Amino acid sequence: MSARWTWNHECPAPASHRRRPERPDLVTPPRRPRRLTLVVVGAMLIAVVALSLGAAAVATDTMGAGQRWQGLLRRVDRFIAGPVPDRPAPSTVLVTEPPLEPEPSLSLAPIPTPTASTPAPSGSGLAPSPVSTPIPTPTPTPKPVRQPVDVDIAARPKAVFAHQRHKDWCAVAGTQMVLAVLGLVDTSGRTQDEIAGRIREWESYDDSHNGDWGPAAMALALDDYGAPGYEVRAFETRQGALRNAARAIQKTGAPVLLLAWRGAHTWVMTGFRADADPSVFRDAHITGAYILDPWYPWVSSIWGPSDPPGTFQDEAEMVRNFLKWRRPEGRYPDRDGLYITVAPTVAVKPAA
Repeated sequence: MSARWTWNHECPAPASHRRRPERPDLVTPPRRPRRLTLVVVGAMLIAVVALSLGAAAVATDTMGAGQRWQGLLRRVDRFIAGPVPDRPAPSTVLVTEPPLEPEPSLSLAPIPTPTASTPAPSGSGLAPSPVSTPIPTPTPTPKPVRQPVDVDIAARPKAVFAHQRHKDWCAVAGTQMVLAVLGLVDTSGRTQDEIAGRIREWESYDDSHNGDWGPAAMALALDDYGAPGYEVRAFETRQGALRNAARAIQKTGAPVLLLAWRGAHTWVMTGFRADADPSVFRDAHITGAYILDPWYPWVSSIWGPSDPPGTFQDEAEMVRNFLKWRRPEGRYPDRDGLYITVAPTVAVKPAA
């Protein structure tokens, strides 16, 4: 009978079969859940897509994203620039039209006929006898004929039109269009950005309590770009403001800036219609104006849709849009309750 070897449970196992004690530094760390990795990668992808879509929305102004972004940048720029400078600005000139004088009435008194003396014969001792000598009657000056006039200095309004690139750049675009009518700048976005970027040279607290653009800043910008002599004017009546603007256009051949929407918006007036020539008849009635509206083609939630370049705004539209100055940011003693224009005083020859 062959012997069988068996292991006694009390006998120690061979060294090769013994379990080695675990060493903490050699323990393999457990794998992270794969789901967490997917979540992190997904979040990064979403962030990249969101940034891309945000940049595209800003670039294309989708749902106003571009306007909001630009507004944020302007607020940051305003903060960096500091308080609005309290420095002198071109003053607002109050223009008062003198009352109309009545035409002189004709006198019914007889006009004496001039006489000349005829000498008496020598030695007669008689006094000279008066002899009537007719005097030529002066030719009367022809009285001007009162008839309607239609004037517009912008022959091609679309060629000089510039849409405001941002919702609060109407003054920038208005200034640009005046310069374009005069052949001093183009209507590109690059030029508008350049004009807007120089506002810190012209702004003042008296002109705009909020800083940035006011009518005086527009006058200073026009002067710097080669259109000197623009003046901020105030009028008690709308007809007075329009009559004065019409005369300025006739005299200088340059456009006039109208502060519409109670001073919140800028229109460029390039011409007018009237029942008589305002340069001849002081009581000429302006029936409307040719306007370049930088807001076009946007639609205002308050004022409605704007009109294409060169649209004739009749009297009803002028009454609706060209209103007395009233700003919410504070008082302007020389403008409140008045119609405001920025009018040329120096003739600037338009480009051929």
